[in-house]
Amino acid sequence: MFCAISGTVPEEPVVSKTSGHLFEKRLIEKHIKDTGKDPVTGAETTVDELLLVKNNTNLKPRPSPATSIPGLLGLLQNEWDAVMLEQHSLRQHLQNTRQELSHALYQHDGAVRVIARLKKERDEARRALESAVRAPPAPVPEPVEGAPDMANGKRAAENGTEGGGKRAKAGITDDIIEVLTTTSAELSKGRRKRPMPAGLASVGTVEQYGLLSSHPLHKTSEGGITAIDLSPSNEDIVASAGRDHTVQIYDRAQGRKVGELTGHTKRVTDAKFLGHQDLMVTTAADKTSRLWAVDGDAYKCKAVLSDHSGEVVGVALHPTNKYFITASTDRSWAFYDLDSMLCMAQLTSPTIDSAYSSVALHPDGQILGTGTDDAVVHVWETRSQNNVAKFETKANAPVTGISFSENGYFLATAAGDSVKLWDLRKLKNIKTIVPYENGAPVTSVRFDNSGQYLAVGGMDARIYGVKQEWQLLSTLSDLPQKGQHSVLSCTWNKPATKLFVGSVDHNLRVFGPPAS
Repeated sequence: MFCAISGTVPEEPVVSKTSGHLFEKRLIEKHIKDTGKDPVTGAETTVDELLLVKNNTNLKPRPSPATSIPGLLGLLQNEWDAVMLEQHSLRQHLQNTRQELSHALYQHDGAVRVIARLKKERDEARRALESAVRAPPAPVPEPVEGAPDMANGKRAAENGTEGGGKRAKAGITDDIIEVLTTTSAELSKGRRKRPMPAGLASVGTVEQYGLLSSHPLHKTSEGGITAIDLSPSNEDIVASAGRDHTVQIYDRAQGRKVGELTGHTKRVTDAKFLGHQDLMVTTAADKTSRLWAVDGDAYKCKAVLSDHSGEVVGVALHPTNKYFITASTDRSWAFYDLDSMLCMAQLTSPTIDSAYSSVALHPDGQILGTGTDDAVVHVWETRSQNNVAKFETKANAPVTGISFSENGYFLATAAGDSVKLWDLRKLKNIKTIVPYENGAPVTSVRFDNSGQYLAVGGMDARIYGVKQEWQLLSTLSDLPQKGQHSVLSCTWNKPATKLFVGSVDHNLRVFGPPAS
């Protein structure tokens, strides 16, 4: 039975009482609604004259192509083709997935090997650093009777001097090693419990920094303040080392110079107070270091130390103020005992073929950092004089500044146009700061006494917040310009309420928050 309208087997068949023809219910009802006539006879009819025919609703009628054998074969052929095409696409997808999986496994295996190698190197470096810090150095061998003396790998003459007329080095004695070890342990143990300096400047205070005063201390003909230091016993007493071969001692409270250190024949590279304002050590490009002490109303030179054969680039003080270390362009650093005013040890490493350009000592006095002209920072264990780590800044310029943070973990280095921050626990670079977009060089870097702020000098002076993810807090630009240089040195007072800046001219400048 086929519908008289569609010609197909109806799903819901009805019969017209007037004409006797079979229709699909939905089709005939729509036709009658539109025309009111029987579609076959054209006679007037209504929906009420349709008679519903019962049929098996579970068996749906076949489509017209499936009502003949050729139609069934065509349907089967189409289904077979679709199955084959789908199988082919699945095989291609499987092959691509296998290739991607193989490539991913290869990359994973390579990454695992690299990570394993890096972890091994890291663990070896950590063990070397820990053993260097904790283990005592090898004892100095006793001289053999009748044999010539040896000191630091150099053969000494029978009269107790090295070749070239220099006195033989005795080496760092067991008593000094005991002092170094005890001091380091005490300072390291008490670091976490150490309170912040009283009246430490807040971030908001640092952001308001501006120029407070400027003091012409050096000769205008040879301007340039290369180093600044504050007296530990009175921070109003400021020492500034200049390119005019002098060190000027200035009293900010009295507003006048209270001393002048003359004797160096070339520019002074560094100056440090030794515990109080009556004793100082200075270094200079004339290859000497000098010890100064107050004698009456003036500073007098008490000793000239000529152990280096090149320019002495800087001095680092031990926390006990009993020892200090100098570094030189002759690729050596020297350890001095203040009581005897003698060089106890002088180290030249055969693996370092570049001149030293800067030096700094860890707050615990156990680790020494030296920067070189080839942009490498070497970390030494002072007791054993072992080179325990090396940081490559990858700059095409000397390391112009090194500063250890008071927290004992961070090391800041300046070289070329950037400042790099290193984590001494992980022995890796954790942050790189490029202060100037024009590539101007960075000349100085200094953590404050609390380790909360970092001062950077170059075309201007800038202050970064350590706990603020090294965010720039303040830019101090009230400074003279000489090419791409302005700042040569900087230092903080203890509560970080003032930043002292030495620039390319003869003026010492003091920055801080405006007076309330």
